[in-house]
Amino acid sequence: MAHPIVDSHCHLDYPGLTEDIEGVLARAEEAGVGLMVSIGTRVKKFDSVLRIAERFPQVWCTVGTHPHHAAEEPDVTVKDLVTLSQHPRVVGIGEAGLDYHYDFSPRAAQAAGFRVHIAAARETGLPLVIHSREAEADTAAILEEEMARGAFKPLLHCFTSKTELARRGLALGAYVSFSGILTYRSAADIQTTAGEIPLDRLLVETDAPYLAPVPYRGKTNEPAFVVKTLEKLSEIKGVSRDEMARITSANLFRLFSKIARPQTFADAA
Repeated sequence: MAHPIVDSHCHLDYPGLTEDIEGVLARAEEAGVGLMVSIGTRVKKFDSVLRIAERFPQVWCTVGTHPHHAAEEPDVTVKDLVTLSQHPRVVGIGEAGLDYHYDFSPRAAQAAGFRVHIAAARETGLPLVIHSREAEADTAAILEEEMARGAFKPLLHCFTSKTELARRGLALGAYVSFSGILTYRSAADIQTTAGEIPLDRLLVETDAPYLAPVPYRGKTNEPAFVVKTLEKLSEIKGVSRDEMARITSANLFRLFSKIARPQTFADAA
């Protein structure tokens, strides 16, 4: 029997997935995906994320404000995040960080929100899910400054940045997660970076409903498709699909230590 797979980052409350949540989860199970982390992007809409995690035992969630929405939620406090994270289904903080590609929120608001989320991750001990796009230098600088003030657990999600951010993140103890972009023909640089990440720091994700991997590119992404990213990562690292499933599962349970490990993942250690 094949080792089950984890999707460390998806958005099950988003249109394209939430209206067919039973079908999405059934297809994930059929594909061998046994656990998903559904990521919060707006604290004001956290209830929609939490409801799914409460309803389905294979789904866990995080709480946070995406940098796109930092200007919409400037008053979210460390206390707010810490309080919401006490729910037993909440296993991480974020996603938060910096996005200079779209700049939907002023950069100062993004940075301020990022630091609030870091403080909440530090206080709770939960991992911080980090979004960084075209903001490598500032992301690394903030992480290094904040780590010097007190330890927290960083996760660089949907990694598409230069190797320098991965190197500086790894030095801080960060984990690095790869999405379906890893399977794209244009992603040679990202594939090279993936090859350099230590096995014990790797995760796979979909970022569903976005970024469907080859051969589903252009379609609505869903957790079942994380299998294709895992297969590409196993090819890059020169290990079997099952071994990569075991490695990435073990990494997830180590990082998201609040998740109760299902019996089906008993050997992911």
